[in-house]
Amino acid sequence: MTIPSLGLDELLTTTRSVRKRLDLDRSVPIELVRECLEIALQAPSGGNRQGWHWIVVTDPELRGRIGDYYARSAQVYFSSGSVTASMSQDDPARAEVQQRVAASAVHLAEHMGQVPVLVIPCIQASRLPEGNQAGLWGSLLPAVWSYMLAARARGLGTAWTTLHLAYEREVAELLGLPDDIRQGALIPTAYYTGDTFKPASRLPLDDVLHLDRWSGPGAQAG
Repeated sequence: MTIPSLGLDELLTTTRSVRKRLDLDRSVPIELVRECLEIALQAPSGGNRQGWHWIVVTDPELRGRIGDYYARSAQVYFSSGSVTASMSQDDPARAEVQQRVAASAVHLAEHMGQVPVLVIPCIQASRLPEGNQAGLWGSLLPAVWSYMLAARARGLGTAWTTLHLAYEREVAELLGLPDDIRQGALIPTAYYTGDTFKPASRLPLDDVLHLDRWSGPGAQAG
């Protein structure tokens, strides 16, 4: 296919979580998903073990059942009082953005099962490590981001979600996953509506940058 002309910086700064703008009525060719996954497989993994596996769900019944699990988990999350909409209440401008993010998350929860393609990235692990698990998930998550970037470059929208993991075992049984295959995320994938995306508002770099030592939020070593 013809890939839209996106500069590298534009690709990196405009790959957004797409929720409300996912086109639920337009099918996505499996060949296009395969292209994105071929690129994802070039990502680094610890020791070059490449222990990842990719479950691509297109069957309507399976998508619907996964969507049901996602919606059930989302309902608990939204009612927990720790949702995105409650953040940044002391900053009206940012609070408005968070309200929009929360509304789009609710929309996705209501429609997850209708998204044409659900991609579940997994990694092989007989058991989860105790303590810090960065070594394990660091061998999967860069590849997931590469998949999302490749999808964006091809006119597809995605969103990084993990709420279905509250029902990881049930989803594993639904999809026939072996016991040593652990799910890392759920990436809804579809064409998006509208024209394009722009960079999001972010905290200033100096608010989160620490040089040499941690010396308070945003403090830089002199």
